[in-house]
Amino acid sequence: MHQLYRSFYVILFLTSCVTGITRAADKPFAVESNLRAGVAKVDITPADVNQLEVVGHRRKVTGVRDPLRAGVLVLDDGQTKAAIVTLDLIGAYSELVKPARQQIEQATGIPAANIMVAASHNHSGPGFDAESKWGQELIEKLTAAAKQAASNMSPVTVGYGEDQIGFGINRRKVINGRAVVRLNEEGPNDPRVKVLRFDDGKSLTPVAVIMHAVCHPCFFTWGDKGSMPYPNGYPKMSADFPGEAQTFVEMCYGNQTSSLFLQGCAGDIRPNLPGYPYRCADEADIQWAGRDLGGAVVRTLARSVIREQLAGRAKHYPIRVASTVVSLPGKEGRIDAELQALKIGPYLLLTMPGEPMVEYGLKLEQDIADRAIPIIVGYANGNIGYIATADAYQVGGYEPNTSKLTPEAEAIILTELSELADRVIGDVFESFSKHPKDVKKREEAEKARVSKP
Repeated sequence: MHQLYRSFYVILFLTSCVTGITRAADKPFAVESNLRAGVAKVDITPADVNQLEVVGHRRKVTGVRDPLRAGVLVLDDGQTKAAIVTLDLIGAYSELVKPARQQIEQATGIPAANIMVAASHNHSGPGFDAESKWGQELIEKLTAAAKQAASNMSPVTVGYGEDQIGFGINRRKVINGRAVVRLNEEGPNDPRVKVLRFDDGKSLTPVAVIMHAVCHPCFFTWGDKGSMPYPNGYPKMSADFPGEAQTFVEMCYGNQTSSLFLQGCAGDIRPNLPGYPYRCADEADIQWAGRDLGGAVVRTLARSVIREQLAGRAKHYPIRVASTVVSLPGKEGRIDAELQALKIGPYLLLTMPGEPMVEYGLKLEQDIADRAIPIIVGYANGNIGYIATADAYQVGGYEPNTSKLTPEAEAIILTELSELADRVIGDVFESFSKHPKDVKKREEAEKARVSKP
């Protein structure tokens, strides 16, 4: 009898859960849009994690706390195709980006130049070796995910909103004219969370979610001066707070959506874990951060489908992509860096291939915020290391001292990104002129960009 009652309550509980999910998904709404989207996610955790060395803060780990994943969002406006690839890894190295783009283009027809490959900058994952078995499997998995996403496209509209996180803090403080490593609440920071949701209108559950935040994913790293409980750093592989947040968001939608994480200008922003100078996180810390970010995302997602928000959504989302490779002044010679602009309707993503300090994002937004909704992405399409501001070199510190660039690089990067923004926003004369010479010039430039290997 007790077993019968227990079975009854289990069935009742499961029915309630299913009913809850159904009720959350039972309000369709009209979608009128030129934009089509498809998404796929894949587990990219190495099969063998016994004494594997992770990068960022190097240490050997045994076992996996939570899986590393990659996400692929494919977009098509009827004329232009593009894709966003996100990775729970420390960097989007050129050795990874180039073959991934080539194989995705072959599998889907998306031009390689229109594919953004971005890493979360996770400090508890493996490094990339193109010759390794895992490295080759990773490229294959990304290609398969892109193919899956491209084969399951549907018309979507895009919602946008912002919230905030509370665990990021600047890690530089200037004392007596020099920068030292210090948790600095008064230093520049960007606690905003930017959220894009892609809806097919079949329910209140989004097809895909992009979350953008600014903070080093280095919760699970070395302890300060060998502090407990993990004097040598957290002993397992993890996707750190971006992975925890993605899982939280997907859980809130009954695992019927896919969430992707984009890292911002986090070069000098880290988790606020006080210590000497800071400590390694434990389980409570990672749950705090993951649910703080995940909660901010879910709040934003929920608000962006109320009737007033839906009524304000665009119906036309032209995709425009521009990119360039610039030669930057380096301490030991010139350094090539790819910069990219991807505009989806009013939303403008600008990328840098390394670790830009937080001021880069703030400066770029100030320049273009009245022309588009900016989302500034670091750690994308390559990795040239720290991208420090010119001012940072005057006081030194870890970021400018270890950067491969010279102070003059900042002005070049900001200028080139502004020009890419001009090209995709399309509100400067050269970008919309119908004069035959201007049209021909634009067509030739775009053909050259897309045909680059």
